[in-house]
Amino acid sequence: MQIFKRLLRWALVLAFCGLVLAAAAIGVAYWLIAPRLPSVAVLKDYHMQVPLRVLSADGKLIATFGETRRIPVDIAHVPDRLKHAVLSAEDADFYNHPGVDWHGIVRAGWHVIISGGDKGPGGSTITQQVARNFFLSPEKLYSRKLTEIFIALRMENELTKDQILELYLNKMFLGHRSYGVAAAAEYYYGKTLDQLTIAECATIASTFQLPSLVNPINNPRRMLARRNWVLGQMLEHRYISKAEYEQAIREPNNAFPHEQPIEVDAPYLAEMVRLQALDRLGNDALTEGYVVRTTVRSDRQQAAVKAVRAGLVAYDRRHGWRGPEAHQELPANAANEDLDRLLTGYTDIAGMQPAIVTTADATQATLYLASRQTVTLDLAAVAWARPYRDESHVGAAPKSVDAVLKRGDIVRVARNDKGDWELAQLPRVQGALVSLDPEDGSVQALVGGFNFLRSKFNRAVMAARQPGSSFKPYLYSAAFERGFTPASIVNDAPLALPDPSRPNGLWTPENDDGKFDGPMRLREALVQSKNLVSVRLLDAIGVRFARDYITRFGFPLDALPNNLSMALGTASVSPMGMARGYSVFANGGYLVTPYFIKEIDDRDGKPVYVADPVRACRTCQERLLDPRPPGPPPADMSSRPANAIAQPAAASSLASVGDAAVLPPDAHSEGAHPPLLAPQVIDVRNDYLITSLMKDVILRGTGYAAKALGRDDLAGKTGSTNDHRDAWFVGFNGDLTTSVWVGFDDFSSLGRAYGVGEFGAQAALPIWMDYMGTALKGMPSNTLPMPPGIATVQINRQTGLPTSPDDPNAMNEIFKVEDVDRLRAQAAQQQQEQDEQHPYDIF
Repeated sequence: MQIFKRLLRWALVLAFCGLVLAAAAIGVAYWLIAPRLPSVAVLKDYHMQVPLRVLSADGKLIATFGETRRIPVDIAHVPDRLKHAVLSAEDADFYNHPGVDWHGIVRAGWHVIISGGDKGPGGSTITQQVARNFFLSPEKLYSRKLTEIFIALRMENELTKDQILELYLNKMFLGHRSYGVAAAAEYYYGKTLDQLTIAECATIASTFQLPSLVNPINNPRRMLARRNWVLGQMLEHRYISKAEYEQAIREPNNAFPHEQPIEVDAPYLAEMVRLQALDRLGNDALTEGYVVRTTVRSDRQQAAVKAVRAGLVAYDRRHGWRGPEAHQELPANAANEDLDRLLTGYTDIAGMQPAIVTTADATQATLYLASRQTVTLDLAAVAWARPYRDESHVGAAPKSVDAVLKRGDIVRVARNDKGDWELAQLPRVQGALVSLDPEDGSVQALVGGFNFLRSKFNRAVMAARQPGSSFKPYLYSAAFERGFTPASIVNDAPLALPDPSRPNGLWTPENDDGKFDGPMRLREALVQSKNLVSVRLLDAIGVRFARDYITRFGFPLDALPNNLSMALGTASVSPMGMARGYSVFANGGYLVTPYFIKEIDDRDGKPVYVADPVRACRTCQERLLDPRPPGPPPADMSSRPANAIAQPAAASSLASVGDAAVLPPDAHSEGAHPPLLAPQVIDVRNDYLITSLMKDVILRGTGYAAKALGRDDLAGKTGSTNDHRDAWFVGFNGDLTTSVWVGFDDFSSLGRAYGVGEFGAQAALPIWMDYMGTALKGMPSNTLPMPPGIATVQINRQTGLPTSPDDPNAMNEIFKVEDVDRLRAQAAQQQQEQDEQHPYDIF
């Protein structure tokens, strides 16, 4: 008995000494580690990484940018059933312990001892997990574990339990780039937290432990076992009833990827937004939850995408079937799994689904789609597929289906307007569309190519192409500034000019149709797009003057050729630049700067940037009181006047955004102030005359097809270049300016179809019409009124000079009033010379 008491005494002494030593060790450890412990106060105002969201002007989602999916949620908005599921799975005693589960730590320590040093899982409370995820690395080190414990104890002292749980529910990685329970609920189920069932809450709680392995998509069987265990824990802790448990256990796994739905198809614009956001906000742009509201209207953007794709597909079909994308030899007994494997790597592009031909005969073909659907195509569905020879020649129409499709061909199919399946083909040709509000330059729609996944090159702002005849209105505007009028006579006749760079030493420009019509009025020359008239006109006013003048429309001087070829549209321009230039005609003569970001809000919805663009503001009081005459835009771009004429915004340093689309001044912290006025660069009367000519282009010229839109306020100009390398149509009314370009990225020819060259009227105008018809539907006519200083005079259609009403060749024409007297004097002088010649006619 004495021995037992002695042993017990020594055991107690040793235990006490052990406790003292353990306490001393912990004290020493804390003394050593405490100076290096981070401050947990930062967690009170911690900002979770939230992706950048890009919205249309009407609030629809265009894109999200960021490495993580996260939707921060306040703890008050987390349903109890989800809280209980997480607590049951990870830390049932969370609201009772001091931040550390000493029993769990002892169990983990005992596991290390008996396993010979294996640092297994266990022992970490939710508070410790938060400490580890915010402040520490995932390494399994004793020093790291000790630091984690000290941080957890400090967190419990400075934060409430709900604050810690809120951090946990928002911070933890839950698989598939989803961070936090709200993001996981949206990705796995497409639901908000309040819509989750008990079983779905248990599933999300199950992913906290091993999110990459145990999630409802990667490993459904293992996840179901874990989920059911969590449901059992919820029942044991009386968070759910027996009936709720049994119902949840029976619920199948309904999870599948739910990507956040993109509501507006504008990837080229989204990339432009991303670059400008990074330029303005730095790297925080993609992580701090900013919301960028663009100027683009979703309905107009969708109309633009549809029009461009339809136009490019129509061009592609005119030029024939280039054959299947690939061919595979199929075994006779090929199963659907074999076909799925062969279609791996082919994705749906613009509604054109990949498919493999399984059978084909003279009357029909059967195709297996990547969507695991089987469709049948008859002869009508492949009737367009005449064999491609080159860009100007196609073969005969197919007389049987198997003349086009063979078993094993990998092709594309798409639904037509009637909903029927038909053979499709990805176009090689590319196109771009830019639509601006001419009042302030806001981008209403932008398409940079057929499909962003196939090519990320943004042709709307990055392409430098020749505009062809669509450039002529700028030249005519310069000529009207030099005294020419719509009735001025210029000879449309062959021309040969010295050019040492050519084999014969001569440059001999021609009209597109190869014909010459002799002397003609400038109005008719623009309507018929006469090249020789433009060359003579440029020669008359001087290349130097014309280049300086055309920079008023926003073009840099180095983009304009320093020779007479500029008359044929050999400048280097982008669709954005052309839309900006034509906006000067649309708004009365003012140079606006395109922009596409209207507002940037922080994660709390407070604006950090609000665009304050320069405006035409034709009838504003500030504009009416401004005495300055039209002229070149100011060269000094460094100042930002509070009123009067605003300087053009400096070009962006981001080349892929385009030199004509920039962020306007920021007005988010300013009160009401007068509008920033865009510089007036051409006289409103000059503008009115040019617009009148371009209206005639649509009424009876190369843009005649646009009359089908049934509007009286449209003006525009076609454009084509040598060998049909570029096709353009740029046009406007008072509400919208839209430019459309079609061509090949490698500058090869667009060729001919049905014996007709692929001019702007053939390749680009239909796209412009499809878009403008939709964008302007239901809107009243909007065109500039006739300004003061314009007179309507009867002229002789042959001479272009004023004449009497009884002249059988009389017609009406409009002029600047100061030109009328000069032209009448010229007409009188001409009549006098003719009268003096009559007496000598007898000789």
